Amino acid sequence: MPPVFRFAPSPNGYLHLGHAYSALLNFERARESGGRFLLRIEDIDPTRCRPDYEQAIYEDLAWLGIAWEQPVRRQSQHIAEYQAALQRLQAMGLVYPSFESRAEIARLVAQRDADGAWPRDPDGAPLYPGAATTLSVVRRAELMAAGAPYALRLDMASATARAGRLTWDESGAGPSGVTGTVEARPEAWGDVILARKETPTSYHLSVVVDDALQGVTEVVRGQDLFHATSVHRLLQALLDLPAPAYRHHQLIRDAEGHKLSKSTQATGLRTLRATGVSPAEIRHRIGLV
Repeated sequence: MPPVFRFAPSPNGYLHLGHAYSALLNFERARESGGRFLLRIEDIDPTRCRPDYEQAIYEDLAWLGIAWEQPVRRQSQHIAEYQAALQRLQAMGLVYPSFESRAEIARLVAQRDADGAWPRDPDGAPLYPGAATTLSVVRRAELMAAGAPYALRLDMASATARAGRLTWDESGAGPSGVTGTVEARPEAWGDVILARKETPTSYHLSVVVDDALQGVTEVVRGQDLFHATSVHRLLQALLDLPAPAYRHHQLIRDAEGHKLSKSTQATGLRTLRATGVSPAEIRHRIGLV
């Protein structure tokens, strides 16, 4: 079977040079290996994703000379598949609801920090500090029936005990140059959120379901997602999903050394195109020459 690669942007802003690097890297590796190249639109957040951003993704990629298989998978059209995976985890007793607001969680973290530094995940966010696991089944049902906002979290201790030791094959390199067979450490993330009342899936859950259903064999993405692979390997093991090979590539950074991001208004490809920059110049800027 030919290898299967994918590029999976979110339509919550315009693509920038970092996206161009990842998309071209995947596209060219697929072409060189005789494999397939898929485009996936990760639009599970209706508050931030917009149709005009999605259309701009298609236009920018086509301008770069990238072609992809049809139809494009749009996550918003596959919510039932993510919910089915979530229900499997719930049936294993590995999911619980937490009801604290973001403000309440921040207050709890501040209290924990006063007694010593509360642990943070690899992205620097504090681990869940609440005690929702101590709520009775009856109390949880009462709160949910009353319409209280909630997040559905993975019971990390139980999940890791069930899955055992996990690794993944890394042909790129992590932030510290880690490569080869990498030992997964999902416990570093604490009780991650798998869904919310208003958003029936999360990035972690949907990405592993999508990769499995689309037959993705090669995940080529930025180093900023290297540590998240631990959570993905855990979910793959719990859901009996195949594990692709991983390659985490370097990030494209600005003059100050910060990674390019939509949130920091990094210059979009459409803006560069409008100023007369050519696809060849884009390749030169990102080091793909």
